[in-house]
Amino acid sequence: MSDDDHVDLDRIDMTVQEILTEMKDISEVIVDLAYAALMYNSKEMGAKVNDLEDEMEELKYAMRVKALMAARTREDAKHLSGILQIASAADRISHAAGELVDLLEISPEKRPFITNLINESDEKIRMIRISSKSDMAGNTIGKLGVEANTGMKIIALKNRYGWTYDPDDDVKLRVGDDMIVRGTEDGGHRLSEFASGKLPWEFDETEESSDE
Repeated sequence: MSDDDHVDLDRIDMTVQEILTEMKDISEVIVDLAYAALMYNSKEMGAKVNDLEDEMEELKYAMRVKALMAARTREDAKHLSGILQIASAADRISHAAGELVDLLEISPEKRPFITNLINESDEKIRMIRISSKSDMAGNTIGKLGVEANTGMKIIALKNRYGWTYDPDDDVKLRVGDDMIVRGTEDGGHRLSEFASGKLPWEFDETEESSDE
């Protein structure tokens, strides 16, 4: 997408901090999502990666406009160049993720190295389903504190309504939901035990008493 095409003009009204925050959020999730798309051969996830790549392009364009509007002196330009470098780095990350999902056009048996690479990394990506026996069912991601309690980041969630990417803390988990998560092997095993109901969820007693 060129800078002049399909740009959401509302993004230009965002502050520099808001633009950088959104770029950071996208760059954090897009690579995980690209790897998950390849692991599970999901063109739907691949399409979401491409959508996020387009969003990043729009944000980069908005940041350039902000810089041009703010730079009145050579000194201003020097200060703003650092911010533009950060924006460009985030954009390169999203572009690399877009190139990763292009591998979906190759049949899975011809790209086993992707799964091997992910399995050899310190952080794993896996899919975990929530059982009817799990205490996680019926509670929000925020109340459970999934990442804080297990070290596993939920990068995507599939329920009866379809996929939710980088779900918010107020999203409620239900029986049968599939979570695509990223984290350590030990954390993944612990979360699997909770999701299957083999282990009871360790709720924060202080938070429970305050809710009452």
